[in-house]
Amino acid sequence: MAVRGLLFDFDGLIVDTESTAFAAWRDVYREHGQELELERWSAGIGTLGGFDPMHHLQELVEEPLDHQVLRARVREHELTLVDAELLRPGVADYLADAERLDLRKAIVSSGSREWIDRNLRRLERLYGWDAIVSADRDETRAKPLPTLYLEALEMLGLEPSEAIALEDSPNGVRAAKAAGIFCVAVPNPTTASLGLEEADLVLNSLASMPLPELLRVAA
Repeated sequence: MAVRGLLFDFDGLIVDTESTAFAAWRDVYREHGQELELERWSAGIGTLGGFDPMHHLQELVEEPLDHQVLRARVREHELTLVDAELLRPGVADYLADAERLDLRKAIVSSGSREWIDRNLRRLERLYGWDAIVSADRDETRAKPLPTLYLEALEMLGLEPSEAIALEDSPNGVRAAKAAGIFCVAVPNPTTASLGLEEADLVLNSLASMPLPELLRVAA
């Protein structure tokens, strides 16, 4: 079957919010004389419940921490960092080409709808999507389970063979493959060292392969 739809992950794929979140928590760890290792952090990328940095930091330090205050500080720092982030390279071209080729476009994310909308609005990309499917803090639907992808396919009226999933993390790749979808991994600086070999194709950037070429490769 010909490809009729593109399914975009959000965090780390459309906007590099993964690196900003890691940086914000890493700074708090260092304030307490600790180092946040990427290997440990990676368990939570692209999913829910995989890793709680606040509880891990508490385990590392002796004194009790004010979790609410620290989480608020991290959130404020993260928002400052993420507000400087633009669309990742190639994303705008993919969206324009998908529109020109009459392909359906959806966001499939383990994040919250509020977070996705906030960033899309900031980037003036809130509209033009055929579907936005998010886990919204429900761990039973989050990646690496295929649930979100299966929901997106149903909403778009597509078979798995008619879609391409664009992901940046191992959890996302596993979710897409479990749903039977051709998956392209596009790592960001935070996920570049993680194992993405389960993807059908790995690109350094969407800008490195125009969408028409990717459609030929996927076919």
